[in-house]
Amino acid sequence: MTGPAAVQDHGLGGPETLDALLGQAGRALLAELPEGPLDDAAALRLGGALRRRWPADLVAAALTMHDLRLAARAKFSRAADMWFTRDGLEQASSERMAALHARRFEGRGRLADLCTGIGGDLTALAPGRDVLAVDLDPVHLRMAVENAAVNGGAVDPVLADARSADLTGVDGAFVDPARRAGGRRLRASGGAPDGTPPLAWCVGLADRVGAVGVKAAPGLAPDQVPPGWEVEFVAEGRELKEAALWSPGLATAPARATLLPRGETMVAAPGPAVAVAPPGEWLLDPSPAVTRAGLVEDLARRVGGWKLDERVAFVSMEAPVATPFARTLRVVASLPWQLKRLRAVLRERRVGAVEIRKRGSAVDVEALRRRLRLDGDAAAVVVLTRLDGRPWALVCEDAHLGAG
Repeated sequence: MTGPAAVQDHGLGGPETLDALLGQAGRALLAELPEGPLDDAAALRLGGALRRRWPADLVAAALTMHDLRLAARAKFSRAADMWFTRDGLEQASSERMAALHARRFEGRGRLADLCTGIGGDLTALAPGRDVLAVDLDPVHLRMAVENAAVNGGAVDPVLADARSADLTGVDGAFVDPARRAGGRRLRASGGAPDGTPPLAWCVGLADRVGAVGVKAAPGLAPDQVPPGWEVEFVAEGRELKEAALWSPGLATAPARATLLPRGETMVAAPGPAVAVAPPGEWLLDPSPAVTRAGLVEDLARRVGGWKLDERVAFVSMEAPVATPFARTLRVVASLPWQLKRLRAVLRERRVGAVEIRKRGSAVDVEALRRRLRLDGDAAAVVVLTRLDGRPWALVCEDAHLGAG
C-alpha cells in the first residue's frame, strides 16, 4: 500500500465516535470512570447508568478504552492518560523498551519514527527532539500525537505508508513494521513471520538515512542480519521480547544481549575456548537474550564455568555465581535420562511441584509432567539436556541468584 488506508474503528466505533472519544465529550466521560478494573456485573451497571446521559456508542468506546488503559499499565507509567487500540497496544514498545531504543539516537538531528502505531517509541524519541511520526492508520497516528504530548513531546505527523514518506533532512530513522492486523499475525509467503514493510525494505533504509534501527521479531534468524549491522536481543525477566537491528551508523558490536528493566548488556569478548565437561554442583540457565545472541561461551568465561555439551546452552560451575544474565541452580542429582530413575529421585526428595527446563532434549515436557505423578511438598527444577551427546537429566534447586 502507498496511500492512507480506510479508517478502521479498532473496536472503538466509527470515525465520528472516535472523534468524540478523543474530544471534549469523550474525555469528560472517561474522567467519570473508576481508576480500577470493573467486573462484568459492575461494567454492565455502569454502562447502563452512563447511557442515560451519553450516546451508547460513546459509552462502549469509553469502556473499551478504560480496559485498554488498565492493560497498558504494564508498559506505560502514564497509561491512564494515553490512548490505545488492542492491536496498537499489543505491538507497541513498552516505555522501558522505547527508552532503550531512543538512547541509540542520542546526538542525532531530525528523526523519523516509521510505522509509529500508537506511539510507544515516541514516548522516548519525541521529548526534546524533532521527530517525524509516520503511520498509515489515521486512528493510530492521532493517538500517537496525543501519546507523545502526554509524555512531553511534540511530533510532526504524516499520514502515509512508511515507504512513501519524504525523509529529506532525516538523520535517523526507527521503524517498527506492523506484524499484527485484526488480532492476527501477518505472514510472508510460505508462512514465515514478517512485517509491513518487509525486513528487506527496512534494511534498505540505511542507503537513504545515516542511522537506522529496526524492531524485529525475537525469532529473527542469524542469516537475516546484514553484514555490518548489530543485532540486539532484549529480554525482560525470562521472556525474550524482541530483536533490534542497528545499522552500521549505530552498531557497536555484531551481537548484544540486553536485559530489562535495568539495562544490563553483554557483547562478545575475545577469550579461550570454553571446556566441555560433566556438571559440577552449580548450573547456569542463561537468559534467552544470551542464547539468541550466541554469547553462552562469553558468559561461561565471565563466571569461570564450562559447558555440558558443545551444542547445549547450559553452563556449569563449582561455586555459585550471581549474574543477571542467567538463573543459578544448585544440582542435587545428575543421572542419565530415564523416566523411572528420574521419578525415583524426585519421590525420594518428596518433590510435588516441578519446573522442567530443556535444551538439546526431544522429551515432550507436558507428557513427562503427567507421567511423573508426583505428590510431595517440595519443589525442584528438572533440567533435560545432553551430556557428551547422551540424553541427561539434572535435578536442581533454585538458588534465587541472578536472573529470575
